[in-house]
Amino acid sequence: MISRLASQIAPSSTLVITAKANELKSQGVDVIGFGAGEPDFDTPDYIKQAAIEAIEQGFTKYTPASGTISLRKAIAGKLKNDNNVHYTPEQIVVNNGAKHSLVNAFMAILNPGDEVIIPAPYWLSYPEMVKISGGKPVFVNTQRINDFKLQPEEMEAAISDHTKAIVINSPSNPTGVVYAKEELEVLANIAVKHNIWIISDEIYEYLVYGEAKHTCIASLSDAIYNHTITINGLSKSHSMTGWRIGYLAAPLEVAKAAANIQSHATSNPNSIAQKAAEAAILTENDFVSTMVKEFAERRDYMYERLSQIEGLDTIKPEGAFYCFIDIAKLYGKKYKDKVIQSAADFADMMLEDKSVALVPCSDFGTPDCIRLSYAISKESIAKGLDRIQSFVNELQ
Repeated sequence: MISRLASQIAPSSTLVITAKANELKSQGVDVIGFGAGEPDFDTPDYIKQAAIEAIEQGFTKYTPASGTISLRKAIAGKLKNDNNVHYTPEQIVVNNGAKHSLVNAFMAILNPGDEVIIPAPYWLSYPEMVKISGGKPVFVNTQRINDFKLQPEEMEAAISDHTKAIVINSPSNPTGVVYAKEELEVLANIAVKHNIWIISDEIYEYLVYGEAKHTCIASLSDAIYNHTITINGLSKSHSMTGWRIGYLAAPLEVAKAAANIQSHATSNPNSIAQKAAEAAILTENDFVSTMVKEFAERRDYMYERLSQIEGLDTIKPEGAFYCFIDIAKLYGKKYKDKVIQSAADFADMMLEDKSVALVPCSDFGTPDCIRLSYAISKESIAKGLDRIQSFVNELQ
């Protein structure tokens, strides 16, 4: 028998839809996949070269569990220069991807039964990470009228005597919204007032468009800094998803606790990937700006096309690389005698009848919504949107 904990952890719906899509592709079906959670750009050559040099120079042994001092110094410099926040290398723990950073952060601060506020829509792994760490996720349903941003009164209402932390993700997966500096200040000051931790997931920080600007929460004040655990990594910014390098930056007691946990769980992150990450941070390059420019063009095209499809309510993303769409107006409509009763139904029909893989967002806390990634080619986006338009036109 497996443990009670393991039985309580939900499988990822994104992986299920991806598996179905891959099975169809293996059968020769032309599937358009909108589920991508990673940039479709190759890792830049200068980063690859740093990894090759690390191998050739024999940098293939254990490093300190929390990461090499040179990489942690590079991250501290990045945080100072890009985010106006000061951390010493001892306050930084390099992890096996930002997912691992989040788990380490939760494990470092949560006791059994501690509550963590998670605004919905949320990235589907947050609740499972909290449960793995012995905590209890407390969901707050944000509203479309507020662009799915958590409001101060909603946060206050969710706080109890057992609240230990709140998760804030800006830019957001799945909605693509970006909190303004003033909005973050209000929420962060509520956290300070109630003495709760802010888990600030900033993995999409560079992927912002138009007038939107990313704000590092820990930079807002000394009091907020002392209540914030900053989560980030190289996966999205430098197209290094498979390299598995993330990091957390936190007050020293939290960083030490997270490093101690990691030393027993995994020891150090991959030594070669650490050298690659160091090159990614320290090398002046226009890769990020080039990628963001391309994503911005795709965003504009996808949003404009989706906005013209009757029955779809699409929020215009300001960051990340997702369009978030409410399809509730399509409920009750039929396609070949099949009735749409949920976003999951819509996603199943799109895959089976139109060979389009998209993500239904029940596991993101919003069962009426779907998520489409524009981290795929323009040609694929156009073809996939044509199929969605065709499907909706054929509904009865």
